[in-house]
Amino acid sequence: MNIILLGPPGAGKGTQARHLVDTRNMVQLSTGDMLREAKDSGTDMGKILADVMARGDLVTDQIVIGLIREKLSGEKAGGFIFDGFPRTLEQADALGALMASEGQTLDQVIEMRVDDAALVERITARSTCGGCGEVYNDKTKPIPADGKCTNCGKENDFKRRADDNEESLKTRLMAYYKQTSPLIGYYYAKDMLKVVDGLASIEEVQGSIAGALDG
Repeated sequence: MNIILLGPPGAGKGTQARHLVDTRNMVQLSTGDMLREAKDSGTDMGKILADVMARGDLVTDQIVIGLIREKLSGEKAGGFIFDGFPRTLEQADALGALMASEGQTLDQVIEMRVDDAALVERITARSTCGGCGEVYNDKTKPIPADGKCTNCGKENDFKRRADDNEESLKTRLMAYYKQTSPLIGYYYAKDMLKVVDGLASIEEVQGSIAGALDG
């Protein structure tokens, strides 16, 4: 099963993607991770990407689609999770065409819907483990008293993103609503959209996503 996780910054897409990787043997295709990996890979696409980044140019949709094509031709496992792509209607069209050309289907689009004010409150309180990316929150999931990550055991390596502040978050939310929220209507019209409460507990969101995928 191939799915897209949609939602604004901080909705918890990364956390839920990791759970699906662990429990369903899916492969997470995070745009940021793919770009970083490809830049140092030495492949033809990686060399193109490295040259683009060295010039300071923007990474084009064609390059990202090329990276995704490479991933689709590799290990299928339990399916793919698209995290951070598509972001625009043009990218959605390009992804649909790519999937069809590779003999793949896009099965579900999960929108993790949130309340903006509550999201800002949540994100300004979050930290991540530098070792594994596990997410903590000052209020709902504090960093353990012994300073060890509950997931990987690394000690005292917790970080806050520099842009996890109210002003930066509102800017990022505006960009999301302008560019990415039209995808909600796009996939609804294709009868592929399922909505879950992104501000529920991690376990409740996991259950809602499982219900959407298995229903």
